Formats: sequence, structure tokens, C-alpha cells
Amino acid sequence: MGKRMRMLALAATAAAVTGMCAPAALAGVSAGDQDSTYVTSAHQGNLAEIAAGRDAQKNAVTDCVKEVGAKLVADHQKLDTDLKAVAAKADMTLPTAPTAAQQQELKAVQLKAGTAGYDSAWLASQEAAHLKTLALIDTQIRSGSHADVTDAAQKARPIVAMHLDMVRGGTCHIS
Repeated sequence: MGKRMRMLALAATAAAVTGMCAPAALAGVSAGDQDSTYVTSAHQGNLAEIAAGRDAQKNAVTDCVKEVGAKLVADHQKLDTDLKAVAAKADMTLPTAPTAAQQQELKAVQLKAGTAGYDSAWLASQEAAHLKTLALIDTQIRSGSHADVTDAAQKARPIVAMHLDMVRGGTCHIS
């Protein structure tokens, strides 16, 4: 381990032991910090929403759910493009797939493909996912230290809130 890394590790340990926050010079160093957690989780959420939206376009029964699915694909592709630019600028590495839980959730919904049960399961899944995403965004806005990451969260919030309104209560609403 290099001298700089030993110094950073020592400073982080000292801050943790004394209950103090790490100094500003260490912000962004830890892979577990709020900013990298947000970027990773938001990216995986975008990937999951793109996959779910595409799936709804293929397997939903109602036109409304198909339209909401198309809207999710378009919006989350744009959000993810912007997020990947922020991650690259901040030298953050992103995962290549949604989480295992997100993948399992989509598989569970897909078991009802082509039925009315699919549409209601898809809407409920999307409501839960967008509620979690809004909580993630709000935490970043409150607690983030990287200006570009927090700015990306602020820009994403109204879009994610709109998506939530489109699926709220397990009922499809298209505006």
C-alpha cells in the first residue's frame, strides 16, 4: 500500500474511532460513501426500469401499461446517459446489470405475461420501485457531497415522481 493510501486509511480510521466525519479532502474517496451509493443504485434502477418498460411493451394487455412502459424506457435511458457522464467525470465504476433482486422482481412479473394479472403485477412493481428511487434521490439531495451527483439527483426527481404518478395505486394513469 502506498504512502498516500496508508495516510487516507489512517485518517478514515481516526475519524471513525473518534466519531467525527472524515475531512473534506477525503470526500469521494470511499467507495461506500453516499455519492457512489447513489450513482450505483440509480444506475441499476435505470437498467431495471428500461428492462421492465421493454417487457411491458411486449407483455402488457392494456395500451396504457404499454405506453407507460415506453415512457419509462425513454426517460430512464436519458437519465442513465446523464448519470453515466457524471460517473465518468467522478471516476466511478458502474455495474453492468440490475441487482439480483431487481432481476427476480421482473421475472416474477413475467410469469403473468399476456394476462390482466401481468398488468396489475407490473404496476405494483413499478410503484414500489419508484417509491424506493424517490427515497434514494431524496437522501442524495439531503446528504450528498458531490455537486454533480446531487445535481443529477435533483434533475431526476421530477421525472421519477411523474413515473410514480403514472402507476400509483396499481392503476395506470397516462397524461
